Amino acid sequence: METIKSIFDFLTGLGSPVMLPIIIFILGLILGQKISRAFISSITVGVGFIGLGLVITLLFDALGPATAALVEATGIQLNALDVGWGVAAAIAFGTVVGSLVFIVALGVNLIMLVFRWTKTLNVDMWNYWHYAFTGSLVYLVTGGNLVLGLIAAAIHAIVSLLIADWTAKDVQEFFKIPGVSIPQGWAVTSVPIIKGLNWIVEKIPGLRDIYWDSEGMQKKLGVFGQPIIMGATLGLLFGLIAYGFSTKVLTVAVQMAAVMLLIPRIIAIFMEGLTPLSEAAREFMQKRFAGREFYIGLDSAILIGHPITIAAGILLIPITLLLAAILPGNNTLPAADLAATAFFICMVPPLTRGNFFRSILYGTIIMVMVLYISSAFAPLLTQIASDIGYAIPEGAVQITGLSGGNWIAWILTTISGLFGG
Repeated sequence: METIKSIFDFLTGLGSPVMLPIIIFILGLILGQKISRAFISSITVGVGFIGLGLVITLLFDALGPATAALVEATGIQLNALDVGWGVAAAIAFGTVVGSLVFIVALGVNLIMLVFRWTKTLNVDMWNYWHYAFTGSLVYLVTGGNLVLGLIAAAIHAIVSLLIADWTAKDVQEFFKIPGVSIPQGWAVTSVPIIKGLNWIVEKIPGLRDIYWDSEGMQKKLGVFGQPIIMGATLGLLFGLIAYGFSTKVLTVAVQMAAVMLLIPRIIAIFMEGLTPLSEAAREFMQKRFAGREFYIGLDSAILIGHPITIAAGILLIPITLLLAAILPGNNTLPAADLAATAFFICMVPPLTRGNFFRSILYGTIIMVMVLYISSAFAPLLTQIASDIGYAIPEGAVQITGLSGGNWIAWILTTISGLFGG
């Protein structure tokens, strides 16, 4: 068992920019691509992932300090500090459930593929941390029941794959990226919320008719509707809110303009690498499995490049802070994950035909849920962190993570706490 864990630790340690091309290359060969074609496709995807990582780092480098300044300026005092997805993932992987989650999640995925219960092969193993997070919480509330912890992690993985299949066509058509699905993080857990809100909004006259898409905004706003100018304008406004009248404001404005311009172009590199693989998969399935479809499950990072998503994500930062201050019963102080609000709403545009209004509306509701669930998880996550030796940041009574506050983990943990102890 330790040997298997060491193998997975080595593979995930390579990082997505290395692991993903290796997997794409192997899949290409299995699906009948020539070695040269498979190699070019895999390297192209790797280059796209590195480029995407660089631009997302730019996004966080711009919004992170500005967000921290904004949090400090508000003077909000809450008990549970949001330490971010990186710390939450490290804590989740640090438990006994986390050490076994790769075997469980990959095994579940392969079984579902064999029995045709899913079309998605989830190759983004680093983001298995979401399943480890759920399993670790269940392990704790059941008094150290490893079986229940692993079952919870497996259930989370199953739900993620089913939702990835459910939304694959929407993602592929909206972003024009062939043969992919998204089985990760809040991109998955937001989907039933978005679908439910769509059902409600469509029944409300007037509200259902509000449709602000990027093309319409460009026509109405003229030059200010262009993504690069929109990014600069939003960066300028957000910088002013965070820093006041400072030269840092101009830096944030230019950085946001760069993000708006660069991410869509980098996504085009992904398409260049994935299109040949998608064509090979379609031919392979038609010949051997009567046209059965096959999706590659990728990180939700490939979704945040749409101008609507970036713009809504920026606006949701001050909205989330306001919510944290006024929501009764909320204990979470948004911090590390606050700059990543775009990840929480990245599935709204493809499920609302790029509606900016609904992205803000639904995003606000989603962040309310995130804050409450993160608050509920704070005692548990703090205890797990203490058990594995993580040092609680100075000044924090408890720690939590916005990105871990999803309803799948909450339901499984609540049920396990009631009946599994």
